[in-house]
Amino acid sequence: MTTFDLAQAPLRELNQRLHNAPQGHWSILHPDGRHCIAAGVDAPIDIEIEGHVGYYCGGMNKQARISINGSAGPGVAENMMSGTVRVKGNVSHCAGASGHGGLLIVEGDASARCGISMKGSDIVVVGSIGHLSAFMAQSGRLVVCDDAGDFLGDSIYEAVIYVGGSVSSLGADCVEKKMTAQHLQSLAELLSASGVKADPGRFRRYGSARKLYNFNIDHASDY
Repeated sequence: MTTFDLAQAPLRELNQRLHNAPQGHWSILHPDGRHCIAAGVDAPIDIEIEGHVGYYCGGMNKQARISINGSAGPGVAENMMSGTVRVKGNVSHCAGASGHGGLLIVEGDASARCGISMKGSDIVVVGSIGHLSAFMAQSGRLVVCDDAGDFLGDSIYEAVIYVGGSVSSLGADCVEKKMTAQHLQSLAELLSASGVKADPGRFRRYGSARKLYNFNIDHASDY
């Protein structure tokens, strides 16, 4: 294991070394809310961050397995391509935004706009999420084990949302859909891959009503 102490060396040096590391296990000490830790990593390495992080931690991640032993600021795992990011606390707004692939696991709660503009990634939140989550989500899966805030899935495309608790309100063109055996299996596999213990049978599924794909004068106020 390689240990890097951010109290002793600058963040720029850490990220450069992570970009150059083809393999290994890293332990990052004293993050103290610094921004952009482990951003842009493209290597199949394990990274453990011992504490809270600021914005864009794990952004653009590709291949790496990142674990944050604390909470995260805005945009954690933003634009992730592959690999995993696990946060063992709460996350601020825009978690997992624009993710193309990979898996983000939040063991606490997520704030507003979780999973906006998802493009193929998976997000599992053990707690609740804030308003406007999955806004314009194009593909991928968002799993919320507890409650969801207002305007869930507003202007959603083909992403799938599973909610185990209550939903404050649905956004434009987002509707509840039938939970089929195929969806139950897909959800069970995702929960298992995330290491989250939850009964798939208590979740409800939400997705696009497909009424905003083409302009319709009857829905002009929804655009």
